[in-house]
Amino acid sequence: MTAGWSRRARKHKLTSRGIEFSLSPGPAMFGTESSLSMFLNTLTPKFYVALTGTSSLISGLILIFEWWYFRKYGTSFIEQVSVSHLRPLLGGVDSSSPSNSNTSNGDADSNRQSVSECKVWRNPLNLFRGAEYNRYTWVTGREPLTYYDMNLSAQDHQTFFTCDSDHLRPADAIMQKAWRERNPQARISAAHEALELEDCATAYILLAEEEATTIMEAERLFKQALKAGEGCYRRSQQLQHHGTQYEAQHRRDTNVLVYIKRRLAMCSRKLGRTREAVKMMRDLCVFQLMKEFPLLSMFNIHENLLESLLELQNYADVQAVLAKYDDISLPKSATICYTAALLKARAVSDKFSPEAASRRGLSTAEMNAVEAIHRAVEFNPHVPKYLLEMKSLILPPEHILKRGDSEAIAYAFFHLQHWKRVEGALNLLHCTWEGTFRMIPYPLEKGHLFYPYPICTETADRELLPMFHEVSVYPKKELPFFILFTAGLCSFTAMLALLTHQFPELMGVFAKAFLSTLFAPLNFIMEKVESILPSSLWHQLTRI
Repeated sequence: MTAGWSRRARKHKLTSRGIEFSLSPGPAMFGTESSLSMFLNTLTPKFYVALTGTSSLISGLILIFEWWYFRKYGTSFIEQVSVSHLRPLLGGVDSSSPSNSNTSNGDADSNRQSVSECKVWRNPLNLFRGAEYNRYTWVTGREPLTYYDMNLSAQDHQTFFTCDSDHLRPADAIMQKAWRERNPQARISAAHEALELEDCATAYILLAEEEATTIMEAERLFKQALKAGEGCYRRSQQLQHHGTQYEAQHRRDTNVLVYIKRRLAMCSRKLGRTREAVKMMRDLCVFQLMKEFPLLSMFNIHENLLESLLELQNYADVQAVLAKYDDISLPKSATICYTAALLKARAVSDKFSPEAASRRGLSTAEMNAVEAIHRAVEFNPHVPKYLLEMKSLILPPEHILKRGDSEAIAYAFFHLQHWKRVEGALNLLHCTWEGTFRMIPYPLEKGHLFYPYPICTETADRELLPMFHEVSVYPKKELPFFILFTAGLCSFTAMLALLTHQFPELMGVFAKAFLSTLFAPLNFIMEKVESILPSSLWHQLTRI
Protein backbone atom coordinates (compact mmCIF):
# COMPACT_ATOMS: atom_id res chain seq x y z
CA MET A 1 0.00 0.00 0.00
CA THR A 2 1.61 3.24 -1.10
CA ALA A 3 1.75 6.42 0.87
CA GLY A 4 -0.78 7.96 -1.58
CA TRP A 5 -3.32 5.47 -0.28
CA SER A 6 -2.89 6.28 3.40
CA ARG A 7 -5.83 6.10 5.83
CA ARG A 8 -5.91 9.86 6.09
CA ALA A 9 -8.42 11.35 3.62
CA ARG A 10 -7.50 14.45 1.78
CA LYS A 11 -9.78 17.41 2.30
CA HIS A 12 -11.82 18.60 -0.67
CA LYS A 13 -11.02 21.91 -2.31
CA LEU A 14 -13.48 24.31 -3.94
CA THR A 15 -11.84 25.96 -6.92
CA SER A 16 -13.09 28.29 -9.61
CA ARG A 17 -13.52 25.27 -11.87
CA GLY A 18 -15.72 23.41 -9.43
CA ILE A 19 -15.49 20.87 -6.61
CA GLU A 20 -12.51 18.53 -6.46
CA PHE A 21 -13.34 15.51 -4.28
CA SER A 22 -10.32 13.89 -2.63
CA LEU A 23 -11.75 11.13 -0.44
CA SER A 24 -9.63 8.15 -1.39
CA PRO A 25 -10.12 5.04 0.73
CA GLY A 26 -9.40 2.92 -2.31
CA PRO A 27 -8.64 3.13 -6.03
CA ALA A 28 -12.24 2.31 -7.04
CA MET A 29 -13.74 4.99 -4.83
CA PHE A 30 -11.15 7.47 -5.93
CA GLY A 31 -12.04 6.76 -9.54
CA THR A 32 -15.75 7.21 -8.85
CA GLU A 33 -15.25 10.53 -7.08
CA SER A 34 -12.91 11.74 -9.75
CA SER A 35 -15.43 10.84 -12.41
CA LEU A 36 -18.19 12.65 -10.50
CA SER A 37 -15.98 15.71 -10.09
CA MET A 38 -15.10 15.73 -13.75
CA PHE A 39 -18.77 15.26 -14.70
CA LEU A 40 -19.86 18.23 -12.58
CA ASN A 41 -17.08 20.39 -13.98
CA THR A 42 -17.99 19.59 -17.56
CA LEU A 43 -21.69 20.51 -17.18
CA THR A 44 -22.57 23.58 -19.22
CA PRO A 45 -25.25 26.20 -18.45
CA LYS A 46 -27.35 24.75 -21.28
CA PHE A 47 -27.65 21.53 -19.31
CA TYR A 48 -29.04 23.38 -16.28
CA VAL A 49 -31.46 25.31 -18.52
CA ALA A 50 -32.68 22.06 -20.09
CA LEU A 51 -32.95 20.37 -16.68
CA THR A 52 -34.96 23.12 -15.00
CA GLY A 53 -37.07 23.73 -18.12
CA THR A 54 -38.00 20.04 -18.38
CA SER A 55 -38.84 19.93 -14.66
CA SER A 56 -41.04 23.00 -15.04
CA LEU A 57 -42.83 21.49 -18.06
CA ILE A 58 -43.53 18.17 -16.32
CA SER A 59 -44.77 19.82 -13.12
CA GLY A 60 -46.92 22.18 -15.22
CA LEU A 61 -48.56 19.26 -17.01
CA ILE A 62 -49.22 17.57 -13.67
CA LEU A 63 -50.72 20.81 -12.36
CA ILE A 64 -53.04 21.15 -15.36
CA PHE A 65 -54.22 17.54 -15.02
CA GLU A 66 -54.72 17.86 -11.26
CA TRP A 67 -56.72 21.07 -11.71
CA TRP A 68 -58.92 19.51 -14.42
CA TYR A 69 -59.54 16.41 -12.31
CA PHE A 70 -60.41 18.53 -9.26
CA ARG A 71 -62.84 20.69 -11.24
CA LYS A 72 -64.55 17.63 -12.70
CA TYR A 73 -64.62 15.22 -9.75
CA GLY A 74 -64.02 17.48 -6.74
CA THR A 75 -60.93 15.65 -5.47
CA SER A 76 -57.20 15.34 -6.14
CA PHE A 77 -56.15 12.49 -8.45
CA ILE A 78 -52.84 11.93 -6.64
CA GLU A 79 -54.57 12.00 -3.26
CA GLN A 80 -57.25 9.60 -4.45
CA VAL A 81 -54.70 7.15 -5.86
CA SER A 82 -52.56 7.33 -2.73
CA VAL A 83 -55.54 6.74 -0.44
CA SER A 84 -57.16 4.02 -2.54
CA HIS A 85 -54.12 2.04 -3.70
CA LEU A 86 -50.93 3.03 -1.88
CA ARG A 87 -52.18 3.17 1.71
CA PRO A 88 -53.35 -0.49 1.72
CA LEU A 89 -49.97 -1.55 0.33
CA LEU A 90 -48.18 0.40 3.04
CA GLY A 91 -50.22 -1.23 5.78
CA GLY A 92 -53.03 1.33 6.10
CA VAL A 93 -56.19 0.27 7.87
CA ASP A 94 -59.13 -0.52 5.64
CA SER A 95 -62.16 1.50 6.54
CA SER A 96 -64.35 -1.55 6.04
CA SER A 97 -62.42 -3.69 8.53
CA PRO A 98 -64.27 -5.00 11.57
CA SER A 99 -62.14 -2.94 13.91
CA ASN A 100 -63.59 0.25 12.48
CA SER A 101 -67.13 -1.01 12.06
CA ASN A 102 -68.16 -0.43 15.66
CA THR A 103 -69.50 3.10 15.49
CA SER A 104 -71.64 4.84 18.02
CA ASN A 105 -75.40 5.10 17.73
CA GLY A 106 -75.12 8.82 17.08
CA ASP A 107 -72.76 8.28 14.17
CA ALA A 108 -75.05 5.63 12.73
CA ASP A 109 -78.02 7.95 12.95
CA SER A 110 -76.02 10.70 11.29
CA ASN A 111 -74.99 8.35 8.48
CA ARG A 112 -78.57 7.23 7.94
CA GLN A 113 -79.68 10.84 7.80
CA SER A 114 -76.95 11.63 5.28
CA VAL A 115 -78.10 8.76 3.05
CA SER A 116 -81.72 9.90 3.21
CA GLU A 117 -80.72 13.50 2.48
CA CYS A 118 -78.84 12.36 -0.63
CA LYS A 119 -81.80 10.44 -2.04
CA VAL A 120 -82.60 11.43 -5.61
CA TRP A 121 -86.23 12.51 -6.15
CA ARG A 122 -88.30 12.88 -9.28
CA ASN A 123 -88.67 16.53 -10.26
CA PRO A 124 -92.36 17.45 -9.74
CA LEU A 125 -92.12 20.11 -12.47
CA ASN A 126 -90.10 18.10 -14.99
CA LEU A 127 -90.47 19.18 -18.60
CA PHE A 128 -91.68 17.15 -21.59
CA ARG A 129 -88.95 15.36 -23.51
CA GLY A 130 -90.38 15.77 -26.97
CA ALA A 131 -91.95 19.21 -26.66
CA GLU A 132 -89.26 20.89 -24.54
CA TYR A 133 -86.02 18.95 -23.96
CA ASN A 134 -85.73 17.78 -27.58
CA ARG A 135 -86.50 21.24 -28.91
CA TYR A 136 -83.64 22.60 -26.83
CA THR A 137 -81.36 19.98 -28.37
CA TRP A 138 -82.50 20.87 -31.91
CA VAL A 139 -81.78 24.56 -31.34
CA THR A 140 -78.52 24.42 -29.37
CA GLY A 141 -77.07 21.03 -30.25
CA ARG A 142 -76.62 20.29 -26.53
CA GLU A 143 -78.09 17.43 -24.57
CA PRO A 144 -79.90 18.83 -21.50
CA LEU A 145 -80.34 15.41 -19.88
CA THR A 146 -77.59 13.08 -18.70
CA TYR A 147 -77.59 9.34 -19.19
CA TYR A 148 -77.86 8.84 -15.43
CA ASP A 149 -80.95 11.06 -15.27
CA MET A 150 -82.68 9.29 -18.16
CA ASN A 151 -81.80 5.89 -16.68
CA LEU A 152 -83.51 6.91 -13.43
CA SER A 153 -86.57 7.95 -15.43
CA ALA A 154 -86.64 4.56 -17.15
CA GLN A 155 -86.61 2.87 -13.76
CA ASP A 156 -89.43 5.14 -12.57
CA HIS A 157 -91.53 4.31 -15.62
CA GLN A 158 -91.10 0.59 -15.04
CA THR A 159 -92.14 1.07 -11.42
CA PHE A 160 -95.15 3.26 -12.18
CA PHE A 161 -96.50 1.67 -15.37
CA THR A 162 -95.78 -2.07 -15.16
CA CYS A 163 -96.83 -4.97 -12.95
CA ASP A 164 -96.46 -8.75 -12.85
CA SER A 165 -99.70 -9.39 -14.72
CA ASP A 166 -98.73 -7.43 -17.85
CA HIS A 167 -98.13 -10.63 -19.78
CA LEU A 168 -101.89 -11.32 -19.66
CA ARG A 169 -102.60 -8.35 -21.95
CA PRO A 170 -100.61 -8.20 -25.23
CA ALA A 171 -100.43 -4.38 -25.36
CA ASP A 172 -99.13 -4.16 -21.78
CA ALA A 173 -96.56 -6.85 -22.54
CA ILE A 174 -95.26 -4.79 -25.45
CA MET A 175 -95.11 -1.66 -23.29
CA GLN A 176 -93.28 -3.54 -20.57
CA LYS A 177 -90.48 -4.13 -23.06
CA ALA A 178 -90.77 -0.59 -24.45
CA TRP A 179 -90.03 1.05 -21.09
CA ARG A 180 -86.77 -0.92 -20.94
CA GLU A 181 -85.59 0.19 -24.37
CA ARG A 182 -82.72 2.67 -24.47
CA ASN A 183 -83.33 3.81 -28.04
CA PRO A 184 -86.08 6.49 -28.15
CA GLN A 185 -87.18 5.47 -31.64
CA ALA A 186 -87.55 1.85 -30.53
CA ARG A 187 -89.74 2.96 -27.62
CA ILE A 188 -91.95 5.07 -29.90
CA SER A 189 -92.28 2.23 -32.42
CA ALA A 190 -93.28 -0.17 -29.64
CA ALA A 191 -95.93 2.29 -28.42
CA HIS A 192 -97.47 2.48 -31.91
CA GLU A 193 -97.41 -1.31 -32.10
CA ALA A 194 -99.26 -1.54 -28.78
CA LEU A 195 -101.91 0.94 -29.96
CA GLU A 196 -102.59 -1.22 -33.01
CA LEU A 197 -103.74 -3.96 -30.64
CA GLU A 198 -105.91 -1.86 -28.28
CA ASP A 199 -106.23 1.54 -26.61
CA CYS A 200 -103.28 1.38 -24.19
CA ALA A 201 -102.96 4.24 -21.71
CA THR A 202 -99.22 3.76 -21.15
CA ALA A 203 -98.61 3.80 -24.92
CA TYR A 204 -100.33 7.17 -25.18
CA ILE A 205 -98.22 8.39 -22.24
CA LEU A 206 -94.98 7.44 -23.98
CA LEU A 207 -96.01 9.15 -27.21
CA ALA A 208 -97.12 12.28 -25.36
CA GLU A 209 -93.84 12.46 -23.47
CA GLU A 210 -91.38 11.67 -26.25
CA GLU A 211 -92.96 11.97 -29.70
CA ALA A 212 -95.18 15.06 -29.33
CA THR A 213 -93.29 18.18 -30.40
CA THR A 214 -95.72 20.72 -28.91
CA ILE A 215 -97.60 21.00 -25.63
CA MET A 216 -100.94 21.02 -27.46
CA GLU A 217 -100.11 17.74 -29.17
CA ALA A 218 -98.98 16.25 -25.86
CA GLU A 219 -102.26 17.36 -24.23
CA ARG A 220 -104.28 15.67 -26.99
CA LEU A 221 -102.44 12.40 -26.46
CA PHE A 222 -102.82 12.63 -22.67
CA LYS A 223 -106.59 13.09 -23.07
CA GLN A 224 -106.70 9.87 -25.08
CA ALA A 225 -104.59 8.22 -22.38
CA LEU A 226 -107.02 9.48 -19.73
CA LYS A 227 -109.97 7.90 -21.51
CA ALA A 228 -108.19 4.55 -21.75
CA GLY A 229 -106.76 4.80 -18.24
CA GLU A 230 -110.11 5.49 -16.57
CA GLY A 231 -111.60 2.36 -18.18
CA CYS A 232 -108.73 0.21 -16.90
CA TYR A 233 -108.98 1.79 -13.46
CA ARG A 234 -112.72 1.07 -13.13
CA ARG A 235 -112.26 -2.56 -14.16
CA SER A 236 -109.32 -3.18 -11.81
CA GLN A 237 -111.10 -1.40 -8.95
CA GLN A 238 -113.87 -3.98 -9.04
CA LEU A 239 -111.41 -6.88 -8.98
CA GLN A 240 -108.76 -5.55 -6.59
CA HIS A 241 -109.91 -7.73 -3.65
CA HIS A 242 -109.86 -10.98 -5.62
CA GLY A 243 -106.18 -11.61 -5.08
CA THR A 244 -102.70 -10.13 -4.91
CA GLN A 245 -102.40 -10.15 -8.70
CA TYR A 246 -105.50 -7.99 -9.14
CA GLU A 247 -104.41 -5.73 -6.30
CA ALA A 248 -101.05 -5.10 -8.00
CA GLN A 249 -102.86 -4.40 -11.26
CA HIS A 250 -105.15 -1.89 -9.53
CA ARG A 251 -102.16 -0.18 -7.93
CA ARG A 252 -100.53 0.13 -11.35
CA ASP A 253 -103.72 1.53 -12.90
CA THR A 254 -103.97 4.05 -10.06
CA ASN A 255 -100.41 5.25 -10.70
CA VAL A 256 -101.16 5.57 -14.42
CA LEU A 257 -104.34 7.58 -13.79
CA VAL A 258 -102.67 9.97 -11.33
CA TYR A 259 -99.71 10.48 -13.67
CA ILE A 260 -102.00 11.30 -16.62
CA LYS A 261 -104.10 13.79 -14.65
CA ARG A 262 -100.99 15.47 -13.26
CA ARG A 263 -99.47 15.89 -16.72
CA LEU A 264 -102.76 17.19 -18.09
CA ALA A 265 -102.80 19.77 -15.31
CA MET A 266 -99.24 20.76 -16.24
CA CYS A 267 -100.28 21.09 -19.89
CA SER A 268 -103.10 23.42 -18.85
CA ARG A 269 -100.63 25.47 -16.78
CA LYS A 270 -98.20 25.77 -19.70
CA LEU A 271 -100.99 26.73 -22.10
CA GLY A 272 -102.16 29.57 -19.83
CA ARG A 273 -105.27 27.88 -18.36
CA THR A 274 -103.96 28.26 -14.83
CA ARG A 275 -107.30 28.16 -12.98
CA GLU A 276 -108.19 24.92 -14.70
CA ALA A 277 -104.78 23.54 -13.73
CA VAL A 278 -105.30 24.56 -10.09
CA LYS A 279 -108.66 22.76 -9.96
CA MET A 280 -107.15 19.57 -11.38
CA MET A 281 -104.22 19.72 -8.95
CA ARG A 282 -106.54 20.24 -5.96
CA ASP A 283 -108.50 17.16 -6.97
CA LEU A 284 -105.27 15.20 -7.29
CA CYS A 285 -104.13 16.28 -3.83
CA VAL A 286 -107.41 15.07 -2.35
CA PHE A 287 -107.13 11.80 -4.30
CA GLN A 288 -103.55 11.37 -3.10
CA LEU A 289 -104.60 11.82 0.53
CA MET A 290 -107.46 9.32 0.15
CA LYS A 291 -105.27 6.59 -1.36
CA GLU A 292 -102.63 4.88 0.75
CA PHE A 293 -100.29 3.91 -2.06
CA PRO A 294 -96.74 5.06 -1.17
CA LEU A 295 -95.80 5.75 -4.80
CA LEU A 296 -98.35 8.56 -5.04
CA SER A 297 -96.35 10.66 -2.57
CA MET A 298 -93.39 10.62 -4.98
CA PHE A 299 -95.28 12.88 -7.40
CA ASN A 300 -95.31 15.80 -4.87
CA ILE A 301 -98.36 17.32 -6.55
CA HIS A 302 -98.58 20.03 -3.89
CA GLU A 303 -95.46 21.64 -5.37
CA ASN A 304 -97.20 21.93 -8.74
CA LEU A 305 -100.18 23.45 -6.92
CA LEU A 306 -98.00 26.00 -5.11
CA GLU A 307 -96.43 27.19 -8.36
CA SER A 308 -99.82 27.58 -10.07
CA LEU A 309 -101.30 29.47 -7.11
CA LEU A 310 -98.32 31.83 -7.13
CA GLU A 311 -98.96 32.47 -10.81
CA LEU A 312 -102.52 33.49 -9.90
CA GLN A 313 -101.09 35.61 -7.03
CA ASN A 314 -103.50 33.79 -4.72
CA TYR A 315 -101.25 34.16 -1.69
CA ALA A 316 -103.92 33.21 0.87
CA ASP A 317 -104.34 29.77 -0.72
CA VAL A 318 -100.56 29.44 -0.98
CA GLN A 319 -100.34 30.00 2.76
CA ALA A 320 -103.04 27.38 3.34
CA VAL A 321 -101.15 24.80 1.28
CA LEU A 322 -97.93 25.60 3.13
CA ALA A 323 -99.66 25.17 6.48
CA LYS A 324 -100.68 21.67 5.40
CA TYR A 325 -97.38 20.50 3.92
CA ASP A 326 -94.71 22.47 5.81
CA ASP A 327 -94.77 19.92 8.59
CA ILE A 328 -91.84 18.63 10.59
CA SER A 329 -92.73 15.01 9.78
CA LEU A 330 -92.65 15.59 6.02
CA PRO A 331 -89.46 15.94 3.94
CA LYS A 332 -88.70 19.57 3.22
CA SER A 333 -88.00 20.98 -0.21
CA ALA A 334 -86.69 24.22 -1.67
CA THR A 335 -90.20 24.98 -2.96
CA ILE A 336 -91.69 24.86 0.53
CA CYS A 337 -88.89 26.75 2.29
CA TYR A 338 -88.44 29.50 -0.29
CA THR A 339 -92.18 29.96 -0.87
CA ALA A 340 -92.63 30.48 2.88
CA ALA A 341 -89.79 33.02 2.77
CA LEU A 342 -91.39 34.78 -0.21
CA LEU A 343 -94.71 35.17 1.59
CA LYS A 344 -93.06 36.70 4.65
CA ALA A 345 -90.82 38.91 2.52
CA ARG A 346 -93.88 40.12 0.59
CA ALA A 347 -95.25 41.76 3.77
CA VAL A 348 -92.21 44.05 4.23
CA SER A 349 -90.13 44.01 1.02
CA ASP A 350 -91.83 46.97 -0.72
CA LYS A 351 -90.75 49.36 2.06
CA PHE A 352 -87.52 47.68 3.12
CA SER A 353 -84.35 49.76 3.04
CA PRO A 354 -81.02 48.46 4.36
CA GLU A 355 -79.92 51.97 5.36
CA ALA A 356 -83.10 52.61 7.34
CA ALA A 357 -82.96 49.16 8.91
CA SER A 358 -79.37 49.74 10.06
CA ARG A 359 -80.39 53.00 11.75
CA ARG A 360 -83.59 51.95 13.49
CA GLY A 361 -83.15 48.18 13.60
CA LEU A 362 -85.44 45.51 12.19
CA SER A 363 -89.12 45.44 12.99
CA THR A 364 -90.87 42.23 14.04
CA ALA A 365 -92.21 41.57 10.55
CA GLU A 366 -88.81 42.26 8.99
CA MET A 367 -87.13 39.97 11.49
CA ASN A 368 -89.59 37.19 10.62
CA ALA A 369 -88.89 37.68 6.93
CA VAL A 370 -85.11 37.60 7.47
CA GLU A 371 -85.37 34.47 9.61
CA ALA A 372 -87.48 32.79 6.92
CA ILE A 373 -84.84 33.65 4.32
CA HIS A 374 -82.09 32.30 6.56
CA ARG A 375 -84.09 29.09 7.04
CA ALA A 376 -84.51 28.68 3.28
CA VAL A 377 -80.85 29.43 2.53
CA GLU A 378 -79.69 26.94 5.15
CA PHE A 379 -81.86 24.25 3.55
CA ASN A 380 -80.54 24.95 0.04
CA PRO A 381 -77.71 27.52 -0.21
CA HIS A 382 -77.52 27.26 -4.03
CA VAL A 383 -80.87 28.93 -4.78
CA PRO A 384 -80.06 32.64 -4.11
CA LYS A 385 -77.41 32.83 -6.85
CA TYR A 386 -79.98 31.74 -9.43
CA LEU A 387 -82.73 33.99 -8.09
CA LEU A 388 -80.35 36.96 -8.03
CA GLU A 389 -79.14 35.96 -11.52
CA MET A 390 -75.55 35.61 -10.36
CA LYS A 391 -75.46 32.25 -12.18
CA SER A 392 -77.08 31.35 -15.48
CA LEU A 393 -80.00 28.94 -15.49
CA ILE A 394 -80.28 25.78 -17.56
CA LEU A 395 -83.20 23.44 -18.19
CA PRO A 396 -83.98 21.54 -14.98
CA PRO A 397 -83.27 17.79 -14.95
CA GLU A 398 -85.92 15.10 -14.61
CA HIS A 399 -84.58 14.21 -11.16
CA ILE A 400 -83.31 16.43 -8.39
CA LEU A 401 -81.28 16.07 -5.24
CA LYS A 402 -82.84 17.86 -2.32
CA ARG A 403 -80.55 20.58 -0.94
CA GLY A 404 -78.41 20.23 -4.08
CA ASP A 405 -77.68 22.36 -7.12
CA SER A 406 -80.16 20.36 -9.22
CA GLU A 407 -83.02 21.26 -6.89
CA ALA A 408 -81.93 24.92 -6.92
CA ILE A 409 -82.05 24.98 -10.72
CA ALA A 410 -85.48 23.33 -10.79
CA TYR A 411 -86.88 25.78 -8.24
CA ALA A 412 -85.42 28.95 -9.76
CA PHE A 413 -86.41 27.93 -13.30
CA PHE A 414 -90.11 28.09 -12.41
CA HIS A 415 -90.20 30.48 -9.42
CA LEU A 416 -87.87 33.31 -10.46
CA GLN A 417 -90.80 35.10 -12.09
CA HIS A 418 -92.78 34.94 -8.83
CA TRP A 419 -89.95 36.56 -6.87
CA LYS A 420 -89.65 39.29 -9.49
CA ARG A 421 -93.37 39.94 -9.28
CA VAL A 422 -93.17 40.79 -5.56
CA GLU A 423 -91.70 44.28 -5.31
CA GLY A 424 -88.49 44.42 -3.28
CA ALA A 425 -88.37 40.68 -2.55
CA LEU A 426 -85.13 40.11 -4.47
CA ASN A 427 -83.62 43.20 -2.87
CA LEU A 428 -84.39 41.83 0.59
CA LEU A 429 -82.94 38.45 -0.41
CA HIS A 430 -79.81 40.16 -1.76
CA CYS A 431 -79.24 42.07 1.48
CA THR A 432 -79.79 39.17 3.89
CA TRP A 433 -79.04 35.76 2.37
CA GLU A 434 -75.28 35.75 3.04
CA GLY A 435 -75.89 36.33 6.75
CA THR A 436 -77.07 32.73 6.96
CA PHE A 437 -73.55 31.37 6.78
CA ARG A 438 -72.51 33.26 9.91
CA MET A 439 -75.13 31.29 11.85
CA ILE A 440 -74.11 27.83 10.64
CA PRO A 441 -71.25 26.13 12.53
CA TYR A 442 -68.05 25.49 10.60
CA PRO A 443 -67.02 22.87 9.89
CA LEU A 444 -70.59 21.73 9.42
CA GLU A 445 -70.72 19.15 12.22
CA LYS A 446 -74.27 20.18 13.02
CA GLY A 447 -76.86 22.32 11.35
CA HIS A 448 -78.65 25.30 12.80
CA LEU A 449 -82.27 24.62 11.80
CA PHE A 450 -81.83 21.45 9.74
CA TYR A 451 -79.59 18.42 9.73
CA PRO A 452 -75.96 19.02 8.71
CA TYR A 453 -75.53 19.74 5.03
CA PRO A 454 -74.80 16.39 3.32
CA ILE A 455 -71.38 15.89 1.76
CA CYS A 456 -72.66 13.75 -1.12
CA THR A 457 -74.55 16.46 -3.03
CA GLU A 458 -71.71 17.44 -5.36
CA THR A 459 -71.16 13.91 -6.67
CA ALA A 460 -74.88 13.31 -7.29
CA ASP A 461 -75.38 16.72 -8.91
CA ARG A 462 -72.51 16.09 -11.31
CA GLU A 463 -74.32 12.92 -12.43
CA LEU A 464 -77.69 14.67 -12.80
CA LEU A 465 -76.58 17.90 -14.50
CA PRO A 466 -75.05 18.20 -18.00
CA MET A 467 -71.33 18.67 -18.51
CA PHE A 468 -71.62 22.22 -19.84
CA HIS A 469 -73.08 23.42 -16.52
CA GLU A 470 -70.71 24.47 -13.73
CA VAL A 471 -72.03 22.70 -10.64
CA SER A 472 -72.48 24.91 -7.59
CA VAL A 473 -70.60 23.48 -4.60
CA TYR A 474 -71.28 24.15 -0.93
CA PRO A 475 -69.30 24.47 1.23
CA LYS A 476 -66.48 25.62 -1.00
CA LYS A 477 -63.68 23.08 -1.02
CA GLU A 478 -60.14 24.17 -0.33
CA LEU A 479 -57.60 23.34 -3.01
CA PRO A 480 -55.91 19.98 -2.36
CA PHE A 481 -52.30 19.98 -1.15
CA PHE A 482 -50.98 18.38 -4.33
CA ILE A 483 -52.37 21.14 -6.53
CA LEU A 484 -50.66 23.77 -4.38
CA PHE A 485 -47.46 21.69 -4.30
CA THR A 486 -47.31 21.20 -8.08
CA ALA A 487 -48.11 24.88 -8.62
CA GLY A 488 -45.22 25.88 -6.36
CA LEU A 489 -42.89 23.35 -7.97
CA CYS A 490 -43.80 24.51 -11.46
CA SER A 491 -43.25 28.18 -10.55
CA PHE A 492 -39.94 27.46 -8.79
CA THR A 493 -38.46 25.38 -11.62
CA ALA A 494 -39.64 27.90 -14.22
CA MET A 495 -37.92 30.68 -12.29
CA LEU A 496 -34.72 28.61 -12.09
CA ALA A 497 -34.84 27.97 -15.84
CA LEU A 498 -35.24 31.69 -16.54
CA LEU A 499 -32.43 32.71 -14.19
CA THR A 500 -30.12 30.02 -15.58
CA HIS A 501 -30.77 31.23 -19.10
CA GLN A 502 -30.14 34.88 -18.20
CA PHE A 503 -27.19 34.40 -15.77
CA PRO A 504 -25.50 31.11 -16.71
CA GLU A 505 -22.15 31.68 -14.93
CA LEU A 506 -23.65 32.86 -11.66
CA MET A 507 -26.24 30.07 -11.61
CA GLY A 508 -23.47 27.56 -12.37
CA VAL A 509 -21.60 28.71 -9.27
CA PHE A 510 -24.78 28.45 -7.21
CA ALA A 511 -25.50 24.96 -8.57
CA LYS A 512 -22.00 23.71 -7.76
CA ALA A 513 -22.13 25.28 -4.31
CA PHE A 514 -25.49 23.58 -3.72
CA LEU A 515 -24.13 20.21 -4.82
CA SER A 516 -21.05 20.62 -2.63
CA THR A 517 -23.28 21.38 0.34
CA LEU A 518 -25.42 18.37 -0.53
CA PHE A 519 -22.43 16.03 -0.65
CA ALA A 520 -20.70 17.51 2.42
CA PRO A 521 -22.40 15.17 4.95
CA LEU A 522 -21.47 12.16 2.79
CA ASN A 523 -17.85 13.27 2.66
CA PHE A 524 -17.79 13.76 6.42
CA ILE A 525 -19.19 10.29 7.06
CA MET A 526 -16.76 8.66 4.67
CA GLU A 527 -13.84 10.40 6.36
CA LYS A 528 -14.92 9.13 9.77
CA VAL A 529 -15.46 5.61 8.47
CA GLU A 530 -12.04 5.58 6.79
CA SER A 531 -10.32 6.77 9.95
CA ILE A 532 -11.86 3.93 11.97
CA LEU A 533 -11.66 0.99 9.61
CA PRO A 534 -8.26 -0.46 8.56
CA SER A 535 -7.06 0.27 5.07
CA SER A 536 -6.79 -3.42 4.23
CA LEU A 537 -10.54 -3.82 4.83
CA TRP A 538 -11.28 -0.85 2.58
CA HIS A 539 -9.05 -2.40 -0.05
CA GLN A 540 -10.94 -5.71 0.09
CA LEU A 541 -14.34 -3.92 -0.01
CA THR A 542 -13.35 -1.86 -3.03
CA ARG A 543 -12.16 -5.00 -4.80
CA ILE A 544 -15.54 -6.63 -4.13
